[in-house]
Amino acid sequence: MFHLLKSFLSSDEGAVTVDWVVLTAAVVLMGVGVGALVLGAVEDGSEQISDDVVANTS
Repeated sequence: MFHLLKSFLSSDEGAVTVDWVVLTAAVVLMGVGVGALVLGAVEDGSEQISDDVVANTS
């Protein structure tokens, strides 16, 4: 039993997969953050364009 536990604890199979999962999650979270920032800027810009169109067509 001790040998099985020692073997399990020293095994590093799957470590690369865990690294890739963590890196992918970090990239996705950064993308969500950038998307939130861009969304706010796009909304502000579209409101300005809408106001300009209304002002110039009246």
